[in-house]
Amino acid sequence: MVEHPPRDPLEGVTLDGMITTGARRSNIRVEFTPVLERAAAHLKAIEGTHSLYVYGSVATGTARPGSSDVDLVTIGLEAAAARELGHLLSAEFSDLCRGVEVGPAQPSDYLGSGDEAYGNRVFLRHYCVHLAGPDIGQGLPDFAADAAAARGFNGDIGLCADRWRTQVLAAPDLAALERRIARKTLLAVAGLVSIHDSTWTTDRFASGQRWGVIKPHLAAPLGTLMDWAGGAQIKPSQTEIQAALDGVVAELVDEFRSRIGLWTAH
Repeated sequence: MVEHPPRDPLEGVTLDGMITTGARRSNIRVEFTPVLERAAAHLKAIEGTHSLYVYGSVATGTARPGSSDVDLVTIGLEAAAARELGHLLSAEFSDLCRGVEVGPAQPSDYLGSGDEAYGNRVFLRHYCVHLAGPDIGQGLPDFAADAAAARGFNGDIGLCADRWRTQVLAAPDLAALERRIARKTLLAVAGLVSIHDSTWTTDRFASGQRWGVIKPHLAAPLGTLMDWAGGAQIKPSQTEIQAALDGVVAELVDEFRSRIGLWTAH
C-alpha cells in the first residue's frame, strides 16, 4: 500500500475566485523549527544577498516528523550551493525528516509577463512562507484560480514529456525517472481537475482519482502513475515507462494543451 502525503485542508478557492492555501508561518509545526533556523543560519553565512522560503507540507502544517520532506527554495543562491545546503541539512536532520530539498531560483525568475514567471509568482504568493532575507513576494496580490495559474504551474508538461522520452531512450535505468514522470504528470492532472471542476488543487493523488472518474479509460494508467509517484517498490521496465509516455502521458499533454495551453520552447 502506497502512503499518500497529507493533503492541505485549506487549499481551494475563496468566494471571490482567488487561490487559498494553508501555507503560513503560524501553521508550521514547532518540531520543524530547528531545521528552518539552521537553514537560515547557513544561508546568512554565504556571501551575497539570498532569500529563503519553505513550502509544501511543512509550510501548511501537515508535515509528519520523521517521514515528511522539508522543501525549501532560495532566491539568489547558485544551484550547486543549494544542493550542498540540502545535503548538509539532510544529514544533520535525518532523524527529523526524510530529507531536505533546497531549490534554487533567481530574482529574474519572477519578472515578466511569461507563463513561467507568472506561475512562479503565484507559487511564491500562495505556497511559500518567507523565512530569511529580502521577501521577494512582499506586495504580490492574490491570484485567481484560473487557467492562467494552471498554465503557469504546469504548462511545461509538453516540454517535460519530450525530455523524458529522450532520457528513457538514452538511459533507461535512470534512477527514479518514473517517479519524476508521475509526480509532474499528476500535478498537471491537478490543473485539469481545477479547471474542469472550477476549483483549485495541487493534490496529485486526489486529482488522479478524480480524473479517473472523469475519464474512466485512464483510471488504471493513472493508478500506475500514483503508485510510481508514491514510491511503490516496483521498478518499471523501459518498455513500461515508454508505454506510459506514449499512452497516458501523451493523452494528458494533449488534454492540457486543448483546455489550458502549453508553454512554447524557450
